[in-house]
Amino acid sequence: MPNPIIDALKNIYPLAVPEIALIALACLLYLAGTWRRDRDLWGTVALVALASVGVVLWYTVPTRPPTAAEVYAAPIILDRLALLTKVITLIGGAILVIFTWYDISDKLAAEFYGCMLLILAGIGLTAMSNDLIALFLSLELISIPTYVMLYIPRRDDLGREAATKYFLLSVFSSGILLFGFSYLYGIAGSTNLSAIMDALRSTQGVDLPVLVLVALVMVVAGLGFKITAVPFHFYAPDVYQGTTASMAALLAFLPKVAGFVALARVLGFVVPAGPAAIAFGPHLPKLLWIVAAVTMTLGNVLALLQTNLKRLLAYSSIAHAGYMLMGLTVAQSLEATNSNVPGGVEAIMFYLVAYGGMTIGAFAVFSYLSTPEREVEMEDDLAGLGVSHPGVALLMTLFLFSLIGVPLTAGFVGKMMLFFGALSGKGDSGVLFRWLAAIMAVNAAIGAWYYLRIIAKMYLHRPVKPLPKTKALPKLMTLWSCALVTLVFGIYPKPLVDLAARTTPRLASNQSVAKASPHTAINP
Repeated sequence: MPNPIIDALKNIYPLAVPEIALIALACLLYLAGTWRRDRDLWGTVALVALASVGVVLWYTVPTRPPTAAEVYAAPIILDRLALLTKVITLIGGAILVIFTWYDISDKLAAEFYGCMLLILAGIGLTAMSNDLIALFLSLELISIPTYVMLYIPRRDDLGREAATKYFLLSVFSSGILLFGFSYLYGIAGSTNLSAIMDALRSTQGVDLPVLVLVALVMVVAGLGFKITAVPFHFYAPDVYQGTTASMAALLAFLPKVAGFVALARVLGFVVPAGPAAIAFGPHLPKLLWIVAAVTMTLGNVLALLQTNLKRLLAYSSIAHAGYMLMGLTVAQSLEATNSNVPGGVEAIMFYLVAYGGMTIGAFAVFSYLSTPEREVEMEDDLAGLGVSHPGVALLMTLFLFSLIGVPLTAGFVGKMMLFFGALSGKGDSGVLFRWLAAIMAVNAAIGAWYYLRIIAKMYLHRPVKPLPKTKALPKLMTLWSCALVTLVFGIYPKPLVDLAARTTPRLASNQSVAKASPHTAINP
């Protein structure tokens, strides 16, 4: 007689074929790099690998949603959130490979691109994780190669300081996250996410709120490092300043994708068995409200004080993490009221795409204008850019307008989705949600000041020493790719909005999954 649990475990291997291929290709790069040192060759291999994995992903998409047995037994599942996350990371990874082309020496190119493939594999596995152990290991597969990548392109004192700070704080955050996971396991007696949510729902009204609250705080704290949420943001300004612009762009984007997807999974916003965020009760939205408000406010206020461009974008990254946390804050209310306003997880997924385009694009401008003799680091370095490099200045203006949230840019659409999602939040915390929307509006105005300050430098100031003309084709390709993302999804956002909306239970619905208990679902 067939065993549904064994069948569910057997079915997970085809789902992980793209990630297995990325890991295998990374190992091949590590080995091949010992006999040939060629940046162009290994960069091309990495791009071909990502394109090939994209084709593999296209042909391995399952034709059915996960069964009840898979939901409660399989450590990984492939749903619409995982699919969208994989597509975002593969495209973003390809752009970052092109971006870093001239930043890596021939000697270390194979190791660098091998680490990048491992990070992308880790994000894909994080998006599919249906188990605490699988989720933790996937997050570590992202973190460990990042330590190496931080040290490869810049090996001076600032580079070593950036790599060391990131390593120490990342290890600390992993310990906190593991501590929170241990409490979830102790409460539920299982590492399966759906089983944990069922167990948490069953404790409503039972005298276990302290354990649940401790687990919630520890999990949010551990993943807060990934998304640079306050008070786990301290590393970002120093690390961004100490590394290259391309690595700062990578740190600003890829860990945020992993962090927000992991939060959506482990907090129960996207659970195959159905919406389960209510399992944490009223504590969850209140905790996320505080973190979101403090994060966006502190990030924007401190960014006002910065003149170093990398530090300014680091604090900007912190502020945008606060904006995205609004989506998780109101998601529980939107699920409970069956609201059609896209303000929850789907708004975060849209905003991650918009944020990746405008932030990577801004860092690409700094990298494109920099030379070995003169690195663009301070705001004054961009003075007169509108005259000396009018095309680049126009692209930089586009990215800054998107970061502000000016209409016809992807950043505007993302901010509106988050803003109206907060306004639509109902229930006991409805007033708090509207206050959060007001706080976001004030912060957007604060952020506009320092972004417009940069635009004023480019067009209203004369350069002390004009920047030299450069012809870095890979960086130009990065600039135009990011500009395309920013403009297309700002002018015509509907395809991405619809795709993101299908990732959440209340809109996509995993209704084909049996609504029975774990035991009745698994036993034949």
